[in-house]
Amino acid sequence: MVKKKADSSPASETPNPADAFGAAIGGMWKSMAGVSVPASVLSQVQADYLRDATLLWNSVLGPAAGEGTTPLPPVKDRRFSAPDWQQQPTTDYLARMYLLNARALAQMADAVQGDEKTRARIRFAVQQWIDAASPSNYLALNPEALRKAMESGGGSILQGLQHLWEDLRQGHVSQTDTTQFEVGRNVATTEGAVVYESELFQLIEYKPLTAKVNERPLLMVPPCINKYYIMDLQPANSLVRYAVAQGNRVFMLSWRNPDPSLASRTWDDYIDHAVIEAIHTVQAIAGAKQINTLGFCVGGTMLATALAVLAGRGEEPAASMTLLTTLLDYTDTGVLDVFVDEAAVQLREMTIGDQAPGGPGLLKGQELAAAFNFLRPNDLIWNYVVGNYLKGEMPPAFDLLYWNGDCTNLPGPMYCWYLRHTYLENQLREPGALTVCGQPLDLGKVTIPVYLYASRDDHIVPWQSAYGSTHIFHGPRRFTLGASGHIAGVINPPEARKRNHWVRDDLPATADEWLAGAREEAGSWWTDWSGWLAGQGGRQVAAPKTYGGRGYKAIEPAPGRYVRTPA
Repeated sequence: MVKKKADSSPASETPNPADAFGAAIGGMWKSMAGVSVPASVLSQVQADYLRDATLLWNSVLGPAAGEGTTPLPPVKDRRFSAPDWQQQPTTDYLARMYLLNARALAQMADAVQGDEKTRARIRFAVQQWIDAASPSNYLALNPEALRKAMESGGGSILQGLQHLWEDLRQGHVSQTDTTQFEVGRNVATTEGAVVYESELFQLIEYKPLTAKVNERPLLMVPPCINKYYIMDLQPANSLVRYAVAQGNRVFMLSWRNPDPSLASRTWDDYIDHAVIEAIHTVQAIAGAKQINTLGFCVGGTMLATALAVLAGRGEEPAASMTLLTTLLDYTDTGVLDVFVDEAAVQLREMTIGDQAPGGPGLLKGQELAAAFNFLRPNDLIWNYVVGNYLKGEMPPAFDLLYWNGDCTNLPGPMYCWYLRHTYLENQLREPGALTVCGQPLDLGKVTIPVYLYASRDDHIVPWQSAYGSTHIFHGPRRFTLGASGHIAGVINPPEARKRNHWVRDDLPATADEWLAGAREEAGSWWTDWSGWLAGQGGRQVAAPKTYGGRGYKAIEPAPGRYVRTPA
């Protein structure tokens, strides 16, 4: 508690800001108490808040008022890690008070009564507000940015305004120095050639790096919501190059970035006239009865759907399927669920879907990218607002963030079908619930060996949900869990010697049971996958000397035209 002095010196009359904060927050609590937050929880949050606010006042500003002080541990939040925040009691207090308020608001959001979806939306909205309200985001409150402005004679502010103007022109916050990258020059550089193209995709074949290759080629299906080269960033972290070096004849489906001429394309078009067409084309080029397949994220959802459609037609063109961070059971979609309900889906259907009065439209790539960025606003938005605009710094060159900003559009009908039947109604997992390309869909008919990979900290595809796919398929299955998130967990080359992964040979009923008995292995999961894939590759044959074959010829060098097209 604040110590009381016997005299009436000015120091003893200094008002305690914690009282003002407490009154404001207390008013909010009272207004919410009768609505949806249990009174007992509010009372506890309020008591904790006032206790910690008083302790903060005594510890940080107490010495200025002649009070005793109790040192507080350093602030661990990286937004306030610079010495500028800690050198002055006022800025240290500002940071700590913000974090205290943020904690109280988050606790209230967690305590809201209601159904889980409503509670999740409240938590998401409150967290967005909390992150936006950080004092580090505002020039007048950020001592680090103010020091740079003084030292540069205002130059950093001028540079920040120039960065802001450029970002306004391009329509998004810059996350990396885009001038340092160019598709085909220093990203998407694995040597190869386009050997087939249609209005929806190009098919790339990569040059072998070994004298012999597996007789069954490998077709990779990337997500259509991003460019394919996430799997071929630079030679040191390219999953494509790694697969080629392991003796695989590798093909890549490179999606066309849709323009208005493709606005009416449907989910069936993407399955039948893209994924299935690519499978049949690779079979024809290689003269292979069966091929190996890999799908990443939504590309995995599309690949599994395509193979189920083919199974319904009596075809089994794939000898194996690898699914990387893929959802098939949408029971738990993590934080993305806050964006999806019947009203939201209907709105999309009436604006860009088949029901749109003016005809189908496109889901703009920038809109989709913004939604994903707001899943991690401190890392992907406010971090760059502070660096780019307040400090006038150019963000560092980072290949993954360059790819992240290279957006793609989606045809409205295709996107609306996917949104309704997966995220909203979760019908993909139910045998016969959907008809795709004229076939009643049953993923259980895909009985080939399946390798399933998930990332432990994935906020887009929760790993427990990815594990749920092990119960959909009935053939041989292997599940592997990697560290880190949706992208960094996947793109983890062995040479980097980073992160660990977990493996286990059997598949218990639940994900938590699986993890409890899994063994942790050092380094990348790529080596486990390549060993598994080698068992699906068939015999060794001489590597082809030229691209294509059997009537297919090289059209242009990789990475091709389609991947270069901006949204």
